Amino acid sequence: MQSNFKRLIVLFFISITGGIGSLRADERPNVIYILADDAGYGDFGCYGGQQLRTPQVDRMAREGMRLTRHYAGCTVCAPSRCVLMTGLHTGHCQVRGNSPGQLRPEDVTLPGLLQASGYQTICVGKWGLGAPLPLTDPNDHGFDEFYGYVSMWHAHNFFPEFLIRNGRKEPLRNISQAQWRDEDGRGVAETRLDYAPELLTQEVLNFLRQPHQKPFFLYYALNVPHANNEGGRHNPGPEKGMEVPDLSEFADRDWPGPEKGFAAIMKNLDRDVGRILETVDECGLSKNTIIMFSSDNGPHQEGGHVMEFFNSNGDLRGMKRDLYEGGIRVPLIVRWKDRIPAGTQSDHISGFQDVLPTVLDFAGLPVPDGIDGISMKAELLRDGVQQQHDYLYWEFSEQKGKRALLKGNWKLIQRDVATNQPAAFELYDVDRDLSETNSVAEQFPQIVHELSELLEAAHRPSRSYPLFPSEQ
Repeated sequence: MQSNFKRLIVLFFISITGGIGSLRADERPNVIYILADDAGYGDFGCYGGQQLRTPQVDRMAREGMRLTRHYAGCTVCAPSRCVLMTGLHTGHCQVRGNSPGQLRPEDVTLPGLLQASGYQTICVGKWGLGAPLPLTDPNDHGFDEFYGYVSMWHAHNFFPEFLIRNGRKEPLRNISQAQWRDEDGRGVAETRLDYAPELLTQEVLNFLRQPHQKPFFLYYALNVPHANNEGGRHNPGPEKGMEVPDLSEFADRDWPGPEKGFAAIMKNLDRDVGRILETVDECGLSKNTIIMFSSDNGPHQEGGHVMEFFNSNGDLRGMKRDLYEGGIRVPLIVRWKDRIPAGTQSDHISGFQDVLPTVLDFAGLPVPDGIDGISMKAELLRDGVQQQHDYLYWEFSEQKGKRALLKGNWKLIQRDVATNQPAAFELYDVDRDLSETNSVAEQFPQIVHELSELLEAAHRPSRSYPLFPSEQ
């Protein structure tokens, strides 16, 4: 009750004042945040990818700033998105895994804060912020409009029988295989007519072309290149779990079917980023619109796709569900024409928890107390002194439990946290050992001790996501 009262006070203060020293509504920038689903650090040309071409994402990097040490909120989708929406890392936020759990009514969110300040807020794509969820969950937490998938499991299905619009199911023409049809919407289509990623992109483009009376926050959360995990086993098509309407120029390649599908998905993802950039420019929005592009975690190896086929993690070790760099270091590109210096690069250490304070800072709005994020405004504009994190922290209760902490170039990883086994620590200097191949924990016991104390301080017990045996 006390937490809910605090949230109401924050929202009431913002709604009636707009924040002390805030900008006028017509001075506040629009914000478009594009989130890929399971795209790896090495999947993009501007981040060293050589296997697949991504000219539109690369163009965005040329027109803005490319951050090289940006980190996802977690190594799987639901907690990563929770960190993004709340500004709290996984030691503090409400949703810390893909197992059952969801935001509480009292949780403060970025769209809720922007909505209270007069922004129009719209979410298109995959919400997936916990499970099971009411169909109104995105609207309940600050979005005026929502279109897409509420359930993360529903979002596996690229040819679903329905999508959700503001809490109601909108039927599509697709028909799922009978054995996979369920109320949640997951499944494998036997009749494939309406390709959801294209419908979602059209929704975004239609919104951008509308006249806008208010500044807007548009969160476009794609469900690609995530795999249809069910389709990886039961899809009769050659692409298995990497479902696309057609395999494009990759159809005749001497590749496994799922890799052809992955390449086609990445081509379409890149194309759609370009369509958004072009529409923003054509509609005269570019000078007052910040566009961000990132991914919710590292690359997957699901639906028949093999991560190494296109070297999706580049020089990084690990993938989705790992706390090595390959599981959590992700692209971040930010474009704001004439404000963010074009063609620049930053090695500032940042994470998903920083998006909330950064957007609020750009909007001239107050940042709530108690969040873990730090505004990146000074770094992005190259104006003033950028505040630095003391450390970044992650925890993940699956796979026997694991957690990690990054302080400068030192990375501490603890495995088998959810067991009664002795603590197993790995220590890496990620500046000298980017691929995390040689743990130096035995050589630097004092650093292990110091960082392990920070690990303990960063964790707040959660009933929904117990990390230690004593919390279960």
